[in-house]
Amino acid sequence: AYMEPDLMRRWCSGYPGWSMPVCEMDMRVGGQYRWRWRSDENGQEFGFTGEVLEVVPHARLVHTQIFDPGDLGGSMGGEPSIITVTFQEAGGITNVATSIKFASKPDRDAAFSTGMTDGMEMSYKRLDDVLAEG
Repeated sequence: AYMEPDLMRRWCSGYPGWSMPVCEMDMRVGGQYRWRWRSDENGQEFGFTGEVLEVVPHARLVHTQIFDPGDLGGSMGGEPSIITVTFQEAGGITNVATSIKFASKPDRDAAFSTGMTDGMEMSYKRLDDVLAEG
């Protein structure tokens, strides 16, 4: 779900009324990715780009993340964040934890002011549904 663009596009769309028209990913160490979301209502877009730093199959994924405000505007700081996603399976259930290391407290505060945590929560609920479908 984190490595295949077509699958990621199905669950990682954030708020209702948004889609993910761009999901380009080379998910190997040194690979690049580009994600872009679009509002179905007014066509505004934003996205993220970055580089894959570490891949441990079925256990850990680490990448940089740089915010591209597109025509939505806003800022999450100029320096890349470091995203670490861990996967731990226990009793047939995989627990996913995402950690974001921002370059500074102002960058973190700017990111949180966008409502990103709500959008992430909605996406993770969609991920549960996609995985339940098989």
